[in-house]
Amino acid sequence: MAVHSSYVKYMGAAAFLICVPVALLVLFIWLGQNRISGVTVRVPGNDGRPASMEEEDGPADFTGRFQQFDGIPSALPGAWPRFRGAASDNIATDAPPLANAWGEEGPPTLWMIPLGEGYAGPVVLNGRIYVLDYDEGARSDTLRCFSLDDGRELWRHGYRVEVRRNHGMSRTVPAVTDTHVVSIGPRCHVLCLDAVTGALQWGIDLQREHGTEEPLWYTGQCPLIEDGQVILAPGGPEALLMAVDLASGEIRWKTPNPMGWQMSHSSVMPMILGGKRMYVYAAVGGLVGVSAEVADAGTLLWQTPWDAKVVAPSPVALGDDRILALAGYGAGGIFVQVTKTDTGFEGRELSRHSPREGIATEQHTPIFHEGFLYAIMPKDAGGLREQFVCYRADGTLVWSSGKDHRFGLGPWLLADGKFFALDDDGTLYMIRATPERFELLDSAQVLQGQESWAPLALANDRLLLRDTEHMACVFVGK
Repeated sequence: MAVHSSYVKYMGAAAFLICVPVALLVLFIWLGQNRISGVTVRVPGNDGRPASMEEEDGPADFTGRFQQFDGIPSALPGAWPRFRGAASDNIATDAPPLANAWGEEGPPTLWMIPLGEGYAGPVVLNGRIYVLDYDEGARSDTLRCFSLDDGRELWRHGYRVEVRRNHGMSRTVPAVTDTHVVSIGPRCHVLCLDAVTGALQWGIDLQREHGTEEPLWYTGQCPLIEDGQVILAPGGPEALLMAVDLASGEIRWKTPNPMGWQMSHSSVMPMILGGKRMYVYAAVGGLVGVSAEVADAGTLLWQTPWDAKVVAPSPVALGDDRILALAGYGAGGIFVQVTKTDTGFEGRELSRHSPREGIATEQHTPIFHEGFLYAIMPKDAGGLREQFVCYRADGTLVWSSGKDHRFGLGPWLLADGKFFALDDDGTLYMIRATPERFELLDSAQVLQGQESWAPLALANDRLLLRDTEHMACVFVGK
């Protein structure tokens, strides 16, 4: 049957006018059901990772595979035994006098070794360097031990786990004592080995055993070893925090999780607040203080809600009664006052601010030194973006490095009255630690890779740093 052309055009136009509103309505409903509240829609490096890989993996077999090599422990002095150093403040108080300038050739690079893609920083003790790596060929988390002398490997212990590229793979810092070394893998696996021989001691799967929900972009939490126990923050239904016996792997105590707060990328920090030793953690949901004293270890002392969604920096104590906590993706920061009351302790929010209003960081934790805070501002801090800054403890700006000196998201530490800061492209900066002004002492390109974001470590006069695929040892002494 023949159809007149004008009728066809009329029916096509009518169908178009009907379909467009319906399509817009469907799109609106879909967006409403799939948005993530409070999180910017930016998933860097999320290369097709499924919602869950638990079914693919099965239970972790921590016995894994052990390999021994020809490296020899160094006799050199110096230690950096855990995330942010021995005192968890990112300050090397035992550093010797270090160089004040490097000259045209920069500080000598003593050795450099390849690593799997990631941002995991090293620790150092007794001439040994420990770093958690990911072996893509073997599909395994791999805790590796190197010599501080020359970077030669002593041993490695790997256990199979499925990790797909998700803005890097490994990203946590181990903790080490004379006898044990502990790591947390990207999929929330806790591994404990003999620090000398690399022999397996115990392992815990926080997801399977304690109901941890794996954070976006994998685990960023670093273990804390104190008093013969490992302090962890599973953020599970029955354990917000918990302590594990270092020697046996047995649970010593658990802190209840009445608010259902979850694991963040932040790490547990030891503090003394209101005259009491406690562990402070910035979970997804809020800040919490837990007793670190033997008499009431693990007791929930106080909690302060906070709606930040992507929390990577760790809390910082500002004296005996105040805490600063920071988060990325526009959350900025929150000041909390912790006071002793007639019935226990109270954590009270004093103020909060956006990255444009006050001190903020994306990944790393500010250093609190002699009453002042030092940090690198995030990309959403307006005119201060990526600048090195000095703030008073009350949150007011003292100075910034200026628009000609921006540092990306890189790490920084303090030693011998100087900050050592690394930018995204591997340029190392030496900055005088003073609240008077920004004073750049020297700078040099020490790495040639990208995203040099791993926490730094200093052992005596040797600075350990890495980009996504290499770790280097740089001599910064006189």
